[in-house]
Amino acid sequence: MVDAICLAGPTGMGKTDLALRLASEFAVEIVSVDSALVYRHLDIGTAKPSAAVRAAIPHHLIDICEPWERYSAGRFRADALHAIEAIRARGSLPLLVGGTMLYLRALQHGLAPLPEARPEVRAAIDREAAERGWPAMHAELRLVDPLAASRIRPGDRQRIQRALEVYRVAGRPISALQTQHAGGPGLRFLGFALVPEDRAVLYRRLDERLAAMVEEGFVDEVRRLRAMPLMSDDLPSLRAVGYRQLWQYLAGAATLDEALRAAAVATHRLAKRQLTWLRAEAAYRRLDPAAGGVFEAVADALQASGVSRGGR
Repeated sequence: MVDAICLAGPTGMGKTDLALRLASEFAVEIVSVDSALVYRHLDIGTAKPSAAVRAAIPHHLIDICEPWERYSAGRFRADALHAIEAIRARGSLPLLVGGTMLYLRALQHGLAPLPEARPEVRAAIDREAAERGWPAMHAELRLVDPLAASRIRPGDRQRIQRALEVYRVAGRPISALQTQHAGGPGLRFLGFALVPEDRAVLYRRLDERLAAMVEEGFVDEVRRLRAMPLMSDDLPSLRAVGYRQLWQYLAGAATLDEALRAAAVATHRLAKRQLTWLRAEAAYRRLDPAAGGVFEAVADALQASGVSRGGR
């Protein structure tokens, strides 16, 4: 008997639809593993399940904080463990669904022992960045932690700041500290990964989905976020693909076509990173949605784990 089922995969592969079908036929409750779905008001651009769907099928870790708040892998781990315990106490099985691989790893393998945030150190880094620019800060990071710098884009202010902060506080590169883990929670996970054989098909689906989101009102959603007094373009919530690019359009820094092209590129890159993460997770059973039989494979695993069938 496993303690939780994990359903991972790159964005746009149909994880949500599969999870909803499974939840309609089995005694499972869905736990979101998505760093964007935790934020309220980020709905269209995150393909968030509707309120009606969430009312019909139990979901957890969706709409749990405001978009101007900061949510972390550590907070996710604590929240997810609490949700898993409560779901299992009700006699159901947690179905972990999402593509934020950092969150999945934090839950399953534990977190690296990184130092706590130091506001004074962050403030100093911000002052330096205001004078020298974030590309220069990225160059500094490349000198002290080449591995971290290779993984972080020169324009990713939040991650550059954190990596430099860790180095200045701990005196060691964040990439070295991240190889050390505090250990997992001792739960038994059964993992499935929706992985396409043909990436071109995935990228086409992502482009079509982005176009549908725009038709649905994605630009207006970002416009409403910009109107919120506590929102700014350096918040973690705006790292969600599409949001930062449309924010730049609404700020006059890009045309709508330029913003949408940048959003499409960012979405493709996200999917590629997710696939790279999944290749390192040997325990996950890989399933190609285009080949068919995905629902049956996961359903068989649920039944083998003793989960009752019958739905709601």
